[in-house]
Amino acid sequence: MIKVHIKKEYPGFSLKVDFESDIKNIALLGSSGCGKSLTLKCIAGIIKPDEGFISIDDKVVFDSEKHINLPPQKREVGYLFQNYALFPNMTVKKNILTGLHKEENKEEKNKKIEFYSKLLHIEEILPNYPHEISGGQAQRVALARILASKPKILLLDEPFSALDSFLRNKLQMEMKEILNNFEGQSIMVTHDRDEAYLLDKEIVLIDNGQVIIQKETKELFDDPEYYKAAVLSGCKNFSKAYKIGEKDVVATDWGITLHMNKSVPDDIQYIGIRAHNFSLEKKDISFKINVHDITEETFNNLVRFRFEYQNSGSDFIYWKIEKNVPLTKDINEANFSYKDILLLK
Repeated sequence: MIKVHIKKEYPGFSLKVDFESDIKNIALLGSSGCGKSLTLKCIAGIIKPDEGFISIDDKVVFDSEKHINLPPQKREVGYLFQNYALFPNMTVKKNILTGLHKEENKEEKNKKIEFYSKLLHIEEILPNYPHEISGGQAQRVALARILASKPKILLLDEPFSALDSFLRNKLQMEMKEILNNFEGQSIMVTHDRDEAYLLDKEIVLIDNGQVIIQKETKELFDDPEYYKAAVLSGCKNFSKAYKIGEKDVVATDWGITLHMNKSVPDDIQYIGIRAHNFSLEKKDISFKINVHDITEETFNNLVRFRFEYQNSGSDFIYWKIEKNVPLTKDINEANFSYKDILLLK
């Protein structure tokens, strides 16, 4: 179990992060500069918080009140840097060996190198130097070195950010298998919501140095609760809103009133609907719309529209329709379900 309660002050930026979790795979999700990587470096011991407490698997690695601040090598963490941080003057084999510095038996070292090189499919490049291998291979080598050190927790800092989309997708699937087989916890820093959804069972959303919300991944996407959380989870359609009855809410920017099938929170501030949740078929709710344009994307048609009584100067609403769905000549109605409406604070 990981416990993080820390503060760190910088000129113009304050980090104040609080979360605890025993979930196996966790994502720190947020936009660039929000404090995700800084949090990870504090957990690893690379950066010292000004105050607070960090424990990994019940082992206290930082406690400002008790003056505990274990160095990185004593925290039993495996840290995968964005650039993988391989030693350029060492072969792949020797790079992996650096993760086995605690193992004194030469035969055991060779067995473990063989095991991890097979696990990560890098047997053929053991004699190579880092400049002689691809980005995907470099990531596998860095992971082999980390796993060989038997860490209690894996810390992954934007592990796919430097890779092209094809290689990224391939390695994400490999990483999913590795993380599932890893005995300890993992924490991955990412700004990619799809990556977090694929690889992690829980998401800690960070914005401007603070945790907005912490939820199991699927639950967060279904009900982000907060406007900022919905934005970070990929929702693009929002309207300011206010409650007018137990189950009634006005979406002021869209010029519509929604009659819900459940109670509306008193502190509601926004309504959100994801672009893929509109339908051409009749659903619980239907409204007349005025389509502005339809753009062909790789796998979807993107419809931009406004509701019938929506202010002409307000933002367009985005509707993604799969290409295999036939479009009528004139789309004049948007349909959606109660379950797809996000009620946000």
